[in-house]
Amino acid sequence: MMERINTTLLTDFYELTMANGYFETGMADDIAYFDMFFRKIPDEGGFAIMAGMEQMIGHLNHLKFDERDIDYLRGKGIFSELFLEYLRNFKFECDVWAVPEGTPVFPGEPLVTVRGPVIQAQFIETILLLAINHQSLIATKANRIVRAAQGRGVMEFGTRRAHGGSGAVHGARAAYIGGCIGTACALAERDFKVPALGTMAHSWVQMFPSEYEAFKAYAEVYPENCVLLVDTYNVIKSGIPAAIKVFHEMKPKKMGIRIDSGDVTYLTKKVRAMLDKAGLKDCTIVVSNSLDEYIIRDVIGQGARVDTFGVGERLITSKSEPVFGGVYKLAALEKNGVLIPKMKISENIEKITNPGFKTVYRLFDKDTNKAVADVITLDHEKIPEGSEYEIFDPQITWKRKKISNFYAKNLRVQIFNKGRCVYNSPGIDEIRDYCKAQIDTLWEEILRFENPHEFYVDLSKELWEMKTKLIEEYQE
Repeated sequence: MMERINTTLLTDFYELTMANGYFETGMADDIAYFDMFFRKIPDEGGFAIMAGMEQMIGHLNHLKFDERDIDYLRGKGIFSELFLEYLRNFKFECDVWAVPEGTPVFPGEPLVTVRGPVIQAQFIETILLLAINHQSLIATKANRIVRAAQGRGVMEFGTRRAHGGSGAVHGARAAYIGGCIGTACALAERDFKVPALGTMAHSWVQMFPSEYEAFKAYAEVYPENCVLLVDTYNVIKSGIPAAIKVFHEMKPKKMGIRIDSGDVTYLTKKVRAMLDKAGLKDCTIVVSNSLDEYIIRDVIGQGARVDTFGVGERLITSKSEPVFGGVYKLAALEKNGVLIPKMKISENIEKITNPGFKTVYRLFDKDTNKAVADVITLDHEKIPEGSEYEIFDPQITWKRKKISNFYAKNLRVQIFNKGRCVYNSPGIDEIRDYCKAQIDTLWEEILRFENPHEFYVDLSKELWEMKTKLIEEYQE
């Protein structure tokens, strides 16, 4: 794992002023429930991918205000010594539930729920959103690109274009969860076991009198896996002929060429023909250069001969839509063991929250094992499997559908119990495999890049009635 620094103050300052407010008004120990969810799928896609939980756990396991933090806050001149002493002895004591990493998720679903003293549950908002928002965004974008590649490998090549070191390393982790085969980032392999991959730089070729000499020297150094960058000067006239000559002379165990510029479709067709004519049918072709899911989809459709794609800036920054809009909202209070549901009302329908302590069930067809719908329920509710169940769009209440012959899976698991982590995070390969398996349960119509079918996300009857009653009460 990466060397840990104290990230407790990696937070919006208002989390501290709110904590102080709860402390000063005697509300610090009031029990509150907060939900983290998102409202819109990036790139108008059919689903998003949950990621970043391991980093969230790391943050919550190491919440501690050290003396440097205390001195800084004292210098603000707005916090009492009693409050600073509380922070000095801060101990995380909340319960946390979450949807596991790699799960396809949909708007409105409570991906993370936190229950505990409001002073703590409120304070962790920023670091929780930071971890989940970033990695869910990159995992979602990576999976779109991987699906566009239609079984061809996708390498994450964005380290130098990422938004800082953490963005590069955690982005590489998320991209691997989303289906990439590896990353250019060495630190991501050291700390998160994401395979580090790479070829050669243009400068290597330029350091030698000719491409042939550069390629031969490289083959001598890396005879087990020799991938040559052939577009420093001219791919067809000099790069490929030099590569073919070196491959014949040096006979590396694995051989490949990489193209980093030009028309992908045209060049790879020409290159594949040249390699095959030279008897190098096992030589792979790697392509990079400002790729995304749409370019990859188009060049494959045009007959491009590519074995592996290297995707950089448009993946690691999710350039087409660089924000995952996860939010963190109060859902309930607990007074003397009694739950008091809370919700936010807005003229924007999508901003009206769902009240109460909730969980999420996914319903699967028993015959096909395909996901039929998700149901957000109150936590105590159980969905009887196999019996007839009516689902409906909560925004279009006349649109109803009855299903049967299904089984239900509660998507969420408990992560913390009274501040103690009770969840064993799976290894990165297990998360990646789980992600692929769960995406395979979605209908193809949901996987479309444009105008995907909208997956049902229903509210249980009991939750819907609670929500309706609260709306009516707030309007009185």
